[in-house]
Amino acid sequence: MSKSTNTAVNAVVTAVYSGTFDPLTLGHEDAIRRAAQMFDQVIIAVAVAHHKKTLFSLDERVALAQAALADCPNVKVLPFDGLIVEFVRAQNAQVIVRGLRSVTDYDYETQMSGMNRHLAPEVDTVFLHTSAHVQHISSTLVREIAKLGGDVSGLVSAPVLNALQGKVATKH
Repeated sequence: MSKSTNTAVNAVVTAVYSGTFDPLTLGHEDAIRRAAQMFDQVIIAVAVAHHKKTLFSLDERVALAQAALADCPNVKVLPFDGLIVEFVRAQNAQVIVRGLRSVTDYDYETQMSGMNRHLAPEVDTVFLHTSAHVQHISSTLVREIAKLGGDVSGLVSAPVLNALQGKVATKH
């Protein structure tokens, strides 16, 4: 039985998981891999991030996500700029996937979900509660720990770890 047998015409269901992914963490991967089991296709939308000074360039963040998720055949990684609902429409996707670590995430994400629903009523948002073993991980903490010389090997995949180590080594 395929994932799409419950749809009216057995259409492919595509979900979009967006973020800056600076860097992609095992927490992100947890949500993405679980979404990939639920939906026919998952698109990782890597945001340009005009409002943030990122450690990795957009091209680096896309490449790292592709490397970390290379074993997931129904996951593809694309850059995006602008409103997520416009990207979702352009990809003919039906669902936005968001990961939740805490009540703080829930408050923010429900507000965003409501606004996205206002802008694109045909797009649903699905929340995935982060698995307990990766719930404490955030990109911000990973960057800070790496910059201070701490061990982030249990927080990111091997390709991301190698890139992080190279990036922080050049900053010293």
